[in-house]
Amino acid sequence: MVDETNQGEANQADRHHTDQGNERKQQLLRAAEDLFAAHGYARTRIADICAAAGVAKGLFYWYFPTKESLFAELVRSMRQRLRRAQAAAMDAGADPLTRIRQGTVASVRFMAEHRSYFALLDVERSDHAVASLLREGSDVYAEDVIRLVTEAQAHGLVTDGEPRLHAVGVMGAVSSFSHAWRNGVLDVDIEELAVAVGDWVIGGLSAPTAATRSPANGAERAASGPA
Repeated sequence: MVDETNQGEANQADRHHTDQGNERKQQLLRAAEDLFAAHGYARTRIADICAAAGVAKGLFYWYFPTKESLFAELVRSMRQRLRRAQAAAMDAGADPLTRIRQGTVASVRFMAEHRSYFALLDVERSDHAVASLLREGSDVYAEDVIRLVTEAQAHGLVTDGEPRLHAVGVMGAVSSFSHAWRNGVLDVDIEELAVAVGDWVIGGLSAPTAATRSPANGAERAASGPA
């Protein structure tokens, strides 16, 4: 989760394209996303991508030297879009725990909107190159969440402990609940799921209030009887 998109993750190519050229590149990425999801990465040919995008095969190599480089660009592009969605959902004036919740809800919505892409990753992550790309993305997300967790801990909003451990819990909740929804294990409306995951994450992170910190409080009140 991030408040500002990391501009360092811009396109891998150094070439500067015209608006029309950028649109062609996006057409190739969109077509590849659909074909990879429908047929798998290995069974999708460059010729198939070009035909679906309506782009001449010769132009493909102007934008991407290989199919692997296109896939890497697709992963990085989707990562940027997810982080933008998270940033747009976060209220800059809110406390860090609230921003974690807002980013969590936005992440679940985004993964549902792009369910075919994330379903593709479920299948292809066994490939070494794909796994390496996904680890790169996980590291970026983890650092985003760690910053928010650390800030929330400084405000007394999140329990003490290793921030990275909390971050892994946040990311794991988003990933696991979204995966269960994609595979039909959870038959709920996506908005209901997004809110529920946000509540789950906040419940796991929140520091106990003064009234609930001591486990003896309830017993003491019961022993004293009504006031």
